[in-house]
Amino acid sequence: MNDVVSVTLLTGFLGAGKTTLINYFLSHHGDASVAILENEFGAVNIDGALLRDGENVHVVELSNGCVCCSVRGEFTAALNELLDKRASGEMRFERLIVETTGLADPAPVIQTFFVQERLREALRLDAVVTLVDCRHIQRQLDEHPVAAAQIGFADRILLTKADLCDEEEQNQALARIHRINNKAEIFHITQGECPAALWLDIAAFELSDGNALSQGFHIICAADVQAPRFMPFRQPVGGMRSWDDAIQAHVFEAGRLDLKKIGAFMKSCIARYGNDMLRYKGVLAVDDNPRRLIVQGVHKVAGFDYGAPWGGQEPVLSRLVIIGRYLPLDALRAAFLAAEITTAMGETAPDAKR
Repeated sequence: MNDVVSVTLLTGFLGAGKTTLINYFLSHHGDASVAILENEFGAVNIDGALLRDGENVHVVELSNGCVCCSVRGEFTAALNELLDKRASGEMRFERLIVETTGLADPAPVIQTFFVQERLREALRLDAVVTLVDCRHIQRQLDEHPVAAAQIGFADRILLTKADLCDEEEQNQALARIHRINNKAEIFHITQGECPAALWLDIAAFELSDGNALSQGFHIICAADVQAPRFMPFRQPVGGMRSWDDAIQAHVFEAGRLDLKKIGAFMKSCIARYGNDMLRYKGVLAVDDNPRRLIVQGVHKVAGFDYGAPWGGQEPVLSRLVIIGRYLPLDALRAAFLAAEITTAMGETAPDAKR
């Protein structure tokens, strides 16, 4: 039995299909050694009763409250109890899936895995996977800010019920989702049919060299043995609508950066605006260092490390992506660019890319 348990946080608004996805996984992985922490809003946990049980499947139910509101209490206690039972041999599981209620803000749930020492050492948060109901997401975003937060925190987005929408409805939904989160890969799935490899063991919280922006979505046909079919984003008919979602994705780009200046920028940015920075990642080119400087964070919890060296032929590009709300973008962009190395003539470094 592995010492560290991989944790997938499964979120998404009410009716998006979280339980259906888990049941598909359980029906196709009968030997899975998994614990499922199931939360529902209300005294009776209906979704927990709908999950397929099995010899190696342990379902733990939290009811009478939203998990994001009880992080310091019932949720943390449940995680510790699971670890106690695992340590004593009462329960055996190699994986933990946390399914939040559709009303939950993922932020405090995510932070739980980094704050308490025991949980930080025994549980490895793998990824936040958000299910989005294509048919109803526009109204949900208009009426419920938490729906945007669920998308903003996502490392991977599974778009459900797209088969019930026409092409223009799909394009409008995809455009709005991408405006909120331009980092997460998007997969169209039907009736929860999604190969486990596409939403489990993603390692999204590990510091990695890549920092690409999503350019399209993938269509999944579970019965098809071929790879998911990629489709580029299409402009909605009539052009891009203007949505007033508070949460949006922002990209900052520059060439090589002064280490002290970019360090001061990140420290100030996280201290002043961390509460409004849902997720952020930077792969930065630091002057006089051949290796990429990687930064990744959730609110005020951030990690920094050096990655692989820049290749000889690839353009050296510093890119910081912030998914946040109410940020002073002009000031942040100016401060980010102020960390860029300039030549004696006051021009940016020759390999800088705009």
